[in-house]
Amino acid sequence: MTDTNQTPTPLQLWGGVECTVVRIGDEFRDQVVETGHACRLGDLDAIAELGIKTVRYPIVWERVAPEHPDKLNFAWHDERLRRLRDLGITVIGGLVHHGSGPKYTSLLDPDFPAKLAAYAGQVAERYPWIEQWTPVNEPLTTARFSCMYGHWYPHRKNFRDFLAALVHECHGTLEAMRAIREVNPGALLVVTEDLGKTFSTQRLAYQARHENHRRWLSLDLLTGRVDQQHPFWPMLTQAGCKPEVLADLGGGQGAPDLIGINHYLTSERYLDHRLERYPGVEPGSNGIDGYVDLEAVRMPHLTAKVGPAARLREAWDRYRIPLAVTEVHHGCTREEQVRWFHEVWAAAQKVRDDGADVRAVTLWSLFGNVDWRSLLTRKEGVYDVGAFDTRGGELRPTMVAKAARALARGQLLDHPVTQGKPWWRRPERFHIGASPCKPHHLGSHPVLITGATGTLGQAFARLCHHRGLAHVVSDRSMMDITDAGSIDRALDKLQPWAVINTAGFVRVPEAEHQPDDCFRINTTGAELLAAACHKRGIPFVTFSSDLVFDGRLGRPYVEPDPTSPTSVYGQSKADAEDRVMAIDPQALIVRTSAFFGPWDRHNFLWGTLDRLVNGQEVHASDNAVVSPTYVPDLVHATLDLLLDGEHGIWHLANQGSISWHGLAREVAGRAGLSPKKINDIGGARADTTLATSRGQILRPLDHALGDFMLHADDLPGR
Repeated sequence: MTDTNQTPTPLQLWGGVECTVVRIGDEFRDQVVETGHACRLGDLDAIAELGIKTVRYPIVWERVAPEHPDKLNFAWHDERLRRLRDLGITVIGGLVHHGSGPKYTSLLDPDFPAKLAAYAGQVAERYPWIEQWTPVNEPLTTARFSCMYGHWYPHRKNFRDFLAALVHECHGTLEAMRAIREVNPGALLVVTEDLGKTFSTQRLAYQARHENHRRWLSLDLLTGRVDQQHPFWPMLTQAGCKPEVLADLGGGQGAPDLIGINHYLTSERYLDHRLERYPGVEPGSNGIDGYVDLEAVRMPHLTAKVGPAARLREAWDRYRIPLAVTEVHHGCTREEQVRWFHEVWAAAQKVRDDGADVRAVTLWSLFGNVDWRSLLTRKEGVYDVGAFDTRGGELRPTMVAKAARALARGQLLDHPVTQGKPWWRRPERFHIGASPCKPHHLGSHPVLITGATGTLGQAFARLCHHRGLAHVVSDRSMMDITDAGSIDRALDKLQPWAVINTAGFVRVPEAEHQPDDCFRINTTGAELLAAACHKRGIPFVTFSSDLVFDGRLGRPYVEPDPTSPTSVYGQSKADAEDRVMAIDPQALIVRTSAFFGPWDRHNFLWGTLDRLVNGQEVHASDNAVVSPTYVPDLVHATLDLLLDGEHGIWHLANQGSISWHGLAREVAGRAGLSPKKINDIGGARADTTLATSRGQILRPLDHALGDFMLHADDLPGR
């Protein structure tokens, strides 16, 4: 923790690339490929620009030698490791990351340790300058998911195989380091593990006690603590673990030089046998008792006992080995990602100040991850961003990147939304005894939302509250967006950090007969708001429409396509875009289409079902094709883009397109209603589908429709 002059060295910011190569059945999934990092050498320069000087980087066995141990291809790694070295970034080399090894081995292969060691030696010979190594990432977690829960290959579900796999991983780690140190005697071992603690009701104390002994098992094996007095010794011998292997591990030569703790909000668990308290939670069983397995952070009586600081202190007290937090990631909204990042950083700093040797905090999933919400067991394409969003084909820095740059300088990111309480600190998080979040929990600097009575304005208010974002929703009496003086007075009084304009003239057919009103609200209102915000340096967001296009292009529209409106409403939105961009190029303009939401009845889907349930006909054109947009998805994506500091025109619509007639039939089918009364009214052919050249953010339309049917309030026929 100190240099030769005894000057305290600052807590370091490290980075990590999600690099899991996991086998499911006979198929391998590679996160480096799925996030696109495999194709972008420039990603490494982006890491350096964040100020990160150390990175956990993959040299994963399954990628280098997938077919045969003697057929190694280092070409990809040569190029990238050379670039990292040129950038002055220290590499912690990872060899197995949640995998079971290539197809010619597995976690249950008795020769797994020897095969891994042979590979490790070859890697070390090629890159002798790498000083730090993680031969197996999270051995305990990997063994659980592969051999106790059956998620990953070899898909076993028994405790005996779990123990066998874990011993193979730990012995493989020891043997790999021996091979590496034959090349580089000074090489250091970094062992990573999730050390989340289990809490429980008194009745389940025996189960919690077992899990809390188990959580240390990988580190106990490597540090030579597993002898005949260890609680797991009888189980290990009964599982057939070889005495000579346990004896080799018992020598302590596998002790890590640094312990990396990968801590997540879901790491700590609470077991409760009182199933009736949790009607929406699926119970499990250990063969003796049935119980629910819950996030401990949602239990009010555990508030003072959970969190990264407590787990860091436990690890330090148990091993007295230098520590780092080697994964910090939260698959959530942007401000919650940064709040979690800040909290873990503060916890590491506090434990370090109390005397523990805590070296670093690692920003994980720098380039995001894919399908980790299902532990990679389902191919849904669900992408969680990290410091960068890669969905546009190139890296787009997010708010997390801003936080990383600040922390690399030893500072927390200064932004109004980081002052609010995160969801894991707000009272509504509790399973039992939840209470609404009080306004002061949201922070003091609001985002101002215009359009209090509209569908979009109400949705923003609802989801800002859900996300813990201080907000004010204005109607005309609070601020008339067509009056510059009214806008100035409201902004001076409220002092918002951003303005989101959802107000507008939305009655498209009536706009043909009321053009002055339409242009005054949609065009002049947006222009005046943009000018007032630009003068004050306030970020501004406003909404446009697919109707700025005529639908005759013959392909989906992307952001650079020239506008070609055919209606008064479309022209008012196109003019608003031009005027806002001319005033403030940093403004964010969101084009969207045919939005529908679960909280109001003023949308096509709800109206279609209402008419069908009441035996009425539905008239819709099969010639008019649109890209329907689910309001919750739209609002969340807009808020994330705002927090990322994005600007210019963005198309936000759910992936896919459908005609109005097809949409009516689709929602009828999902509701189990006959489509016989849905009539095609024909009309001119027009396809105003919105695609994007900036990165598809919203999920597929069929997923959104499923959520609408599940969550819509008072859905007709339900």
